[in-house]
Amino acid sequence: METIRSKWNKRYGSVHVPNQVIDVLEINQHLLPNEGRSLDLACGLGGNALRMAELGFESHAWDISDAGIQKVNEFASERQLNLFSKQCDISEQRQQAEMLAIGFDVIIVSRFLLREIMPTIISALRPQGLIFYQTFIEEEPLPVSDAPVAGPQNNHFRLQCNELLKLFSGLTIRYYREESTLGKLDKGLRNEALLVGQKKSE
Repeated sequence: METIRSKWNKRYGSVHVPNQVIDVLEINQHLLPNEGRSLDLACGLGGNALRMAELGFESHAWDISDAGIQKVNEFASERQLNLFSKQCDISEQRQQAEMLAIGFDVIIVSRFLLREIMPTIISALRPQGLIFYQTFIEEEPLPVSDAPVAGPQNNHFRLQCNELLKLFSGLTIRYYREESTLGKLDKGLRNEALLVGQKKSE
């Protein structure tokens, strides 16, 4: 995973603002509980974690990139926000064990896909906890300009049609959106699937 960490360190090194809050959280912020513990998993530059801290959550931000985590800490300090950050590789069993041990009321995943950890994400949710998930799909409109296609080139890191629904089939789905190539391609939210799922009470 050192190659992946180096890749993201290089990308984040020259960026001086947080990434934007993802659409699925922006659109559905009203579904959040009034308080609790949240995790921005594979947080990048921490836009979602910062938003959760602003809302009064005990906000955690985890990412494989130490450069990214350093920037998240700087952004939190500038905004006088309390935020718990951690540089880690979530594919490691010990990191997944820590995630399970802590437990979260809200988990946010933005443009990151590692199918084998989906059961851990679900298990790490507290009863009635929420997952906000958004990432790229395989089927996407053709680009309307010479701009490169957004997202990973390898389809292994893109979702198949309705795959996100299957991956979180054990949750109650509160919101789902996957527009693909349907209708007027210059409108809507394309290229990604968006989901809010809720864990059942135990």
